[in-house]
Amino acid sequence: MTNAETTNPDFPEYDWNEMEKSYILSSFFWGYFVTQFPGGYLCRRFGAKLTMFVSTLGSALGALLIPFTVDWGGWQVYCGIRVVQGLFQGLLFPCIHSHLAAWCPVSERNRLGALANTGIECGTVLAMFLSGIIAASSMGWPGISYISCGVGVVWCILWIVFAANSPSESKLISEAECNYIESSKNALKEVDARDTPKKIPVPWEAIMSSWPFWALLVARSAQSWGFSTLQAEIPSYMNGVLGMDMKSNALFSALPYFAMWCMSYIYLILSDVLLQKEILSLNGIRKTFNSLAFWVPAVGLIAVGFVGESQQTLAIVLMTANVGINAGSTIGSALNTIDLSPNHAGILMGIVNTSANIIPILTPLLVGLIVKNEEDRTEWQIVFAISAIVFGLGNLFYIVFGSTKLQPWDDENFLLSKDIQNEDCVDNKSTETKEKY
Repeated sequence: MTNAETTNPDFPEYDWNEMEKSYILSSFFWGYFVTQFPGGYLCRRFGAKLTMFVSTLGSALGALLIPFTVDWGGWQVYCGIRVVQGLFQGLLFPCIHSHLAAWCPVSERNRLGALANTGIECGTVLAMFLSGIIAASSMGWPGISYISCGVGVVWCILWIVFAANSPSESKLISEAECNYIESSKNALKEVDARDTPKKIPVPWEAIMSSWPFWALLVARSAQSWGFSTLQAEIPSYMNGVLGMDMKSNALFSALPYFAMWCMSYIYLILSDVLLQKEILSLNGIRKTFNSLAFWVPAVGLIAVGFVGESQQTLAIVLMTANVGINAGSTIGSALNTIDLSPNHAGILMGIVNTSANIIPILTPLLVGLIVKNEEDRTEWQIVFAISAIVFGLGNLFYIVFGSTKLQPWDDENFLLSKDIQNEDCVDNKSTETKEKY
């Protein structure tokens, strides 16, 4: 859109300055973090099926608007569309975690949850490679919007036809399979797998006073801080200090995400083996993988800051390895919402992702305060040191206070039993008072 030399020159080119480009790139996140928390609520109210359908369809139709509106509305309209797309896509992740909690048998949650998350890296790699090819074709850069919209609409059709909020609502699985999933989730109590799921009130006070929940929140916020540095700031450092324009090279841009995609499967297979052979418990796997995903890139961030201008290959290897190894955070902590509370997984993910998605907005501001000259290595070393400390301390907090145990407040009768206890306390106090008189 801003460089016709690298795309089909028959389509409009827009002369936007760097500030306007940065607004466009960041505008998606302005909307995205706003709907994280509402996403968890809407999922509980209307179900994951409808909420995910609306989320994806709204984002897809937003993409279709871009070629028809940018020509007369400029970068401001483009920003507005990206904000709206962010608002729609912000609903998605809380729904995904709620959906995984509803559909995955306990023994398979780790595997299926990690497998579902590999789609993120796969989509990123495909988008980076195919976008350049599409833009250079006869469709030009508008083709990226058309195809993105088409893929989204096709997914929505398949989703609305085949998806169901829970096994008990699905008409496409056998009763035996439904009973297997439900009995796995309710191993300690007898349930009828075809019962309609209850609407369970959210125990806000218990959640907010739970140390395992705060450990998860801290870990995911630290992950967001560290990953935003790996994703956005290292390429800027390599351009300013090492003279490497990573963003203009599709291979260099996609390589870290390709490594992340591959490493996701390695972590997935390894965790399965460790669990099945009982070498590590689920708690041990979560904390071990999260330690690898946080502490190894923390060291790598420090190392990148000392790479010389003649060691460009080493810089690429370090960046790719750091991002690839960081893939372990999905199994390490991202899926912990389902461990703590399957009934409230969507709400937990909404809270956690709201916090985590504020970080990518704050990180560039801090970098802007520290880095006054992009060619000054010392200033960048301070940025990397801060990110390494955040990675290190965030994981340490998770190791100490994190847990994979099902929390008491997940129980559907938790608030009811608490109310009964409070009433008993009031009755006892009343009886004691009467006895005194």
